[in-house]
Amino acid sequence: MKLKTSITIMGGCLLIFLFIMLPIVLSIQEKKGNIVLSYSGSSFDLKDVNNEPITEKSFQGPLTAIFFGFTNCPDICPMTLSNLDQLIEKLNNDENKKFKVYFISIDPEKDTPEVIKKYLDSFKNKIHGITGNPQKIFLLSKSWGVLSEKIFTEDGGYLINHSSSVLLLKKGKYIDRISHHENLDNIFKVIKGYL
Repeated sequence: MKLKTSITIMGGCLLIFLFIMLPIVLSIQEKKGNIVLSYSGSSFDLKDVNNEPITEKSFQGPLTAIFFGFTNCPDICPMTLSNLDQLIEKLNNDENKKFKVYFISIDPEKDTPEVIKKYLDSFKNKIHGITGNPQKIFLLSKSWGVLSEKIFTEDGGYLINHSSSVLLLKKGKYIDRISHHENLDNIFKVIKGYL
């Protein structure tokens, strides 16, 4: 009799818990959906390292990774691009054809096409470099939820604090974001999952 009462009480508690938690879970899913919708990007017209035009149509491939950074970044940018470079190395030929990586400079005053080209040439695999009008880059980065700000130093120079996640797009639509803290194995699993 006591067992039956205990089971009934536990069942009731479970139902109450589910009744309370269901709206919270649905709310979290709705917020996540709204966040994904807010990362819609925007139309743009910039230049690649060969001075060729790049637009939002360039991101229409099966899987695209976008990283906003700058060539004078002391640590996060080279580390993240190195991880993406190693990731490309681990993919097979078919997967490589379906995956493109773009580096968009958030410091276009210094990062000319020539500077970016030289910087990206230090990596083994193809990473597409993009630069252009500072205002256009700012609006593009903002449309993807990427924040940046210049921090001026005493000597008159500056560094740039910026969001450092890698954005993933499928056919031009935002699908995920990878933290720069992720190790290569986890990044590889995420990318393989989308390929």
